[in-house]
Amino acid sequence: MFILSGKNYIMVAGPWAVLSRPFGHRRAADGYFTAAGGPDLRLFEGMFAMRITSGFNKGLLNNVHRLHFIGIGGSGMYPLVQILASKGYEVTGSDVNEGHIIEAERAMGIPVFMGHKPENIQGADMVVYSAAIHEENPELQAAHTHGVPCVERSVMLGYVCRLYQRSICVAGTHGKTTTTSLITTMLELAGRDPSAVIGGKLPLIGGYGKAGSGPSIVIEACEYAETFLRLAPAIGIVLNIDNDHLDYYGTLGQLKFAFKRFALLCSHTIVVNADDANTMQVMDSIDRDMRTFAIERRADYQAVGIREYKPGYFEFDVLEFGDPFAHIRLGAPGRHNIYNALAMVCCVRPLGLTPDDAARAAEHFRGAGRRFELKGEINGAAVADDYAHHPTELRATLETALKMGYKRVWAVHQPFTYSRTRMLLNDFAEVLQLADKVVLTPIMGSRELDDGSIKSEDLAAKIPGSVVVDSLAAAAEYIRQNAGPGDLVITLGCGDVYKASDLMVGLCG
Repeated sequence: MFILSGKNYIMVAGPWAVLSRPFGHRRAADGYFTAAGGPDLRLFEGMFAMRITSGFNKGLLNNVHRLHFIGIGGSGMYPLVQILASKGYEVTGSDVNEGHIIEAERAMGIPVFMGHKPENIQGADMVVYSAAIHEENPELQAAHTHGVPCVERSVMLGYVCRLYQRSICVAGTHGKTTTTSLITTMLELAGRDPSAVIGGKLPLIGGYGKAGSGPSIVIEACEYAETFLRLAPAIGIVLNIDNDHLDYYGTLGQLKFAFKRFALLCSHTIVVNADDANTMQVMDSIDRDMRTFAIERRADYQAVGIREYKPGYFEFDVLEFGDPFAHIRLGAPGRHNIYNALAMVCCVRPLGLTPDDAARAAEHFRGAGRRFELKGEINGAAVADDYAHHPTELRATLETALKMGYKRVWAVHQPFTYSRTRMLLNDFAEVLQLADKVVLTPIMGSRELDDGSIKSEDLAAKIPGSVVVDSLAAAAEYIRQNAGPGDLVITLGCGDVYKASDLMVGLCG
């Protein structure tokens, strides 16, 4: 593989069909695909070159004064609303449910309509919609009818990314939210007032992101559907690459190729996990300034002297190119968070910060929302909620829980998507058996239709002693009847399983 001058193309031998995948639903406006839906390839000296730029349109908001957000109550929309409103754009929006995000937006003076109706877009110069909004949505239809430009959220995020001098974009299958939160915390406590777009709620800033006055923005860069390829990272981070979202990518090789293109978008530094074999395979041939971090291998930034200062909580020293650099004491539990903290430490020098800034952030940060978030108690048992929805994440969370001295650990798991459950069924079964007790709810299909080929009962059949319930309320009731003093109950999943933990501790009816 070779890089052309200007760093906009990667050279690949052979017919482009070898690299193609089913992109048919993507639009030419996505930038790195042709109108026919295939990769944008050019022929140079007998080799094909695939374009890796993200299709940024610097004139996207020319003559735009009023933006209307469909699905404005979503956690991914809220930071964009904050940032664009702070830049002087007039914002309106609509959603189907009230919530704390909509309350916050109304407190900013933003009109929010309940329900999706054609008249809601009246006066809008552009419509922004989330990936959850279907083409039949009446507001989208009205916008198309009246010639109002419409852009998906990830397109607008790519635009917002370029409004800042320094963009730090955190990618990886696992740990994105925590690492994005750690870097945001480091900048915030150092007085740099960053902007941020985070996949979980960070208590320090009171939400899923913020519009800061500083020159930096920290962005959680999601790999699903290649949305992270719309970004323009100054500093890019790849925490790990695991076999997820294969319903979209098809193969692990295609997923790795997307991460390679993400790395090639980085203009300053790419930060990577040297202990992760998939990541290092991807980064082997790129021509970017690279910083590595690791626990097991030699790396630019290496954790040494790791110890538990209390059950489940770790501290360690960081060596920078073999020399002492920082002492890190984690305020959030879990050995896996050592990697997330190391990624943060790698950003200290590029951001003009100090080792003390990193140490302060690590100790101050207690975790983001839905990341081993303690919710309360039931029958003397502690109740926590975690976003883990992949076997690797479940293992990290359960291993942390098992070290914390509880009498029994209950895993209340809501499988997320039929394709992931089917593809990783044996992996899920193996890791869930780490828990003392397992309660399974029905699979949350999300974007997928249920064809009847996989059910939670299929997973339960591989987990001795597990129980399947028919609803979140039933899961909460089962825990009420069976959990006891000294136990830990963890709800696990990226859907709405957190509602079961809320029911357990009486936070909602």
